Amino acid sequence: MNIVRWVRVQWDRVLAVAAALGGVIGLVISWAGISDEVFAARQLPYLLSGGIGGLFLLGVGATMWLSADLRDEWHKLDRIERRLEAGGSAGTPSATSAERAEAVASQPAPPAAVPLTAARS
Repeated sequence: MNIVRWVRVQWDRVLAVAAALGGVIGLVISWAGISDEVFAARQLPYLLSGGIGGLFLLGVGATMWLSADLRDEWHKLDRIERRLEAGGSAGTPSATSAERAEAVASQPAPPAAVPLTAARS
């Protein structure tokens, strides 16, 4: 597959990986700066810029990756819904209306709801 086309299709995953890599690089640079300093006052700039920024970028990357996964799931559900509305099957043979009615009738009835006042007494 053409890499440019893949990047256009998976833009959110590419940005998620880039953000996560930026976060890791920020944390490593921050750690390297902190490890050379003995005094806590000189460690704070590294911690504030690299540490917090790196954690933020890692969070952005994780959120974008999850968003891409959810987008894929919604597209998959939309395809299934369109196929079912068109009268096709979504991987299982379609049942006639009589078969569906028989399947619904053969299911056990749900338990009767008990009013809250009756349950307390």
